[in-house]
Amino acid sequence: MPRRPRVFLPGHPVHVIQRGNNKGQVFFDAAGAKQYLDWLGEAAAEHGVAVHAYVLMTNHLHLLVSPETALALPRAMKHVNWRYSRYINGTHERTGSLWEGRYRASLIEADDYYFACSRYIELNPVRAGLAKAPGAYRWSSYKANAEGKADPLISHHALYETLASEAADRPAAYAGLFEGAIPDTTLGAIRDALNGGWPLGPERFAALVSRHAGRTITQRKRGRPHAN
Repeated sequence: MPRRPRVFLPGHPVHVIQRGNNKGQVFFDAAGAKQYLDWLGEAAAEHGVAVHAYVLMTNHLHLLVSPETALALPRAMKHVNWRYSRYINGTHERTGSLWEGRYRASLIEADDYYFACSRYIELNPVRAGLAKAPGAYRWSSYKANAEGKADPLISHHALYETLASEAADRPAAYAGLFEGAIPDTTLGAIRDALNGGWPLGPERFAALVSRHAGRTITQRKRGRPHAN
C-alpha cells in the first residue's frame, strides 16, 4: 500500500515523533543528544522551521514545530536525521538504519491543542519514569518554556506570548499549566492523531486540511493507543 502523503499548512504547528528502528536506542549519551539538538537548530534555521517544544527520549523524540512552507519540515528532518545517523554509526561502530522509517506528524489546531501537545511532549519523561517532574529532565524544552532558561533552539509560538503581557511573567504562567493532569480523552486524541498522521482538532480544522490537500482526511475509529 502506498504511503499516504503528508499535508502541512504553512505556519500551523505540527507534532512530530521519530522512533528508533525496531524501538532501538538512538540517544546514547549527553554528547550525542547535544549534537542532535545543535544540528536540529541548524536545520530548522536553514529550512524555515520554528521549534516550540521538544524532548529527546532514549529510543525516540518528540517535536512541536511550525514550518514556514510545505517543504520546510521534510527537508529539515531529512537533514538532521541523515546527519545524526552517520554520526551514531561512526561513533558507535554500527551499520544499518538508525530510525524507524520516516517520522510521523500530526497537524495541530493551535487554539484547542497547542498547549496540550506542548505539555504532552515535556511530560514524556515523567510518564516514562525517567524524572519525577518535567524540570528534572535535561533533554527537553521545559526549562526554556516554564523557567525562562536560554535555549537557542526554542522559538515561542504566538499563543505562548498571550500567557502574560510581560515576557518575564510568561514562564511562570506556562508552568502553571502543568498543575493539572492532561485529561485521558486529550491524551488519547493526541496519540491517535500522531500515530495515524491525522490532523488534531475539531471537524472544522479537518475540513480545512482536507480542502488544502484536495482530498478527504478522516480519522479512523479509535483503537488501542500507543505508548509514546
